[in-house]
Parts: sequence; C-alpha cells; structure tokens
Amino acid sequence: TGTTRGGSGNPSPVTAQGVFLGLKAALKHATGTDRLDGVHVAVQGLGSVGCSLCDKLHAEGATLTVADIDEGRTRKAAEELGATVVGTDAILSTKADLLAPCALGGVISDETIPELKVAVVAGAANNQLAVHDDARRLMQRGILYAPDYVINAGGLINVAAELAPGGYDRAFAMRKVEEIPATLAGIFDRATAANKPTNDIALAMAMERIEAAAAR
Repeated sequence: TGTTRGGSGNPSPVTAQGVFLGLKAALKHATGTDRLDGVHVAVQGLGSVGCSLCDKLHAEGATLTVADIDEGRTRKAAEELGATVVGTDAILSTKADLLAPCALGGVISDETIPELKVAVVAGAANNQLAVHDDARRLMQRGILYAPDYVINAGGLINVAAELAPGGYDRAFAMRKVEEIPATLAGIFDRATAANKPTNDIALAMAMERIEAAAAR
C-alpha cells in the first residue's frame, strides 16, 4: 500500500467510510430513517477503522459509547467526541440503538446474543458471528445484522482499485464504496421478504454473482 510504489496508503479510512454508509443503510431499514442525530451507537474497538468510524458518527450527531483495551484510545474518544467509556466486558450488553463490533471476531454468539440491547449490529470486524447460525438467532430476537464481509468491503474494494490496470484511482474506489448501502438494502429487503437471516441472503447473492460471471 506504499504510496511510493503506486499504492493508496492506509486503507482504513476507506473501510470506515463503507462501514459508516452501511451502518446508515441498516439504520434506515430498521427505523425508516438514516439520520444519526441523537442515535446511540456502541462501538467495540477503537483501532484505525473504529476511531475513524467514531469521528464520522460524532460529526453527524450520534451519541457514542466505546470500549477498547487501550485506555489511551478510550480517553481520547471521551475527550474529543464526548463518548461514554465502558469496560470491554460491558460493551456488548450496553443499551443502545446500534452495536458496531470493530475489534476481534466471534463476539456475536449464543452466549452474547441474549445480552444484546440493540436493534442493529453493523460493524467493521471480520467474522463477527461465532457460527453461521448466529445470524438466525439475531433475527429471532428482532435484531438486524449487516453481514460483515459486505459492510466492511471498502478495504478490499480499495485493494482492487490499487491493482487496476490503469493504476489507482481514489475517486473510482470511493464511488464503488458508495454502492455498499444499496447492496445491503437489497440483502435486507430480500431477507425480510423471505424471512431468512441476512447472512444466508448475502451468501445466496454472492453465489448468484459468481455463477453469472462463470456463465459469461
């Protein structure tokens, strides 16, 4: 990703932008509006993507509760963004509108799902579900889940743009990232219509695209 070798530099802001837009799409599906003013978001993990996401959420008026193992990061979020800081063992049970897992994977499980007090799970972490069927458990609790490899696709979209034959074009990469909300909206609509978990629909749509490409 080194800029001296034709790369784009740190891809985290691109990932964060996709997660931010995807989070708004999930909020709109769940509530009818994507306005963040006054919306309470619990963010687990303040790494490069998590911090950038918090900045974007704060800029649009969201209320933040955050957790991270690094006290320096949580202190900065409290001082600069007015975030409430809770322990890493408490963030998943925080009462909020949305939960944004942005740390390690496997945090959404049969043990933690009963403790969730949110309407939406939409974050940057990879492999958020401990097992595939945890999405069904979320659905049964009425919690909307944004499949992780869809909402956090901005980083890989940016990598693909770096490898384009004509060289890296940031404007093109960002235009592709801006398509993430529409993709998620399609997943949410199909999942609602079929009464199926969102990750099952995401997988079906991915296979449809692969099979169509193979046919071409």
